[in-house]
Amino acid sequence: MASAVTVVNDVAYSYNNAPSSLVLDSISFTVNEGDLLGIIGPNGAGKSTLFKCMLGLIGDYRGQITIFDHNIQKNKNVLQQVGYIPQIRSIEQNFPATVQEIVSLGITGKKTSTRNKEKIISAIDIVDLSEHKNKRIGELSGGQQQRVLIAKSLVNDPKLLILDEPTTSIDQVTQDKFYSLIKKLNLEKKISIIWASHDLEAVHKLANKVACINRKMFFHGDTCGFFENEELLKMYSESTMKAHMRVHFNKKNNVRNKNSNDSNGSEGSTYHGI
Repeated sequence: MASAVTVVNDVAYSYNNAPSSLVLDSISFTVNEGDLLGIIGPNGAGKSTLFKCMLGLIGDYRGQITIFDHNIQKNKNVLQQVGYIPQIRSIEQNFPATVQEIVSLGITGKKTSTRNKEKIISAIDIVDLSEHKNKRIGELSGGQQQRVLIAKSLVNDPKLLILDEPTTSIDQVTQDKFYSLIKKLNLEKKISIIWASHDLEAVHKLANKVACINRKMFFHGDTCGFFENEELLKMYSESTMKAHMRVHFNKKNNVRNKNSNDSNGSEGSTYHGI
């Protein structure tokens, strides 16, 4: 039986400790060795906040998170075994750091040691960017930049990767290459992966487990158990549409309030959505 890599137990979090503004509410799930867990949910569902808790960037959550049997609130050193790939936006073309320099930032220890130099070159080779290692990262395409960040996360031989919507700003062909890479890391490198995505087709194809969250956990289990359940798919679609409408109306109302303030100097009321 596969051992647990990560256990999230009854985690709740609200900004400013306000019970009325819960971002996460009683979230629980387990990631076993070798799992590729796809986390899905609408914008604002709490996925990025959950990752910040798991990475020790938010520490005042309620509940418990253990990684490799260590409570991360008591032992953050275990996070050295975790690689993280965030969402990225386009990087300025003149940004001075080279691919090799960016990847070296992932090293915990003396970057100039022979062993660490080898690890940097190896990580760049794994993501198929060896011929670009001396280029400035800003000269690369969005997909190549994302692969640089993956290489950075691989230099310390992580046992767990956390990916936060990593394909947001890249085209379909580049996405497909990216998906092939994370599948390779999962199957060949035996790295457990937690991956937040809006691409249901890719999650269906690649992930062996799915967690569907929208502040609360609505489903956690085998991928087929989610995608073969019409009720769950309908619920997901409805919650995504409601979240989209909420963002749309909030933006619309903010513009209306701004115009009102500009015209009469008074404060407008705030619309809180559906």
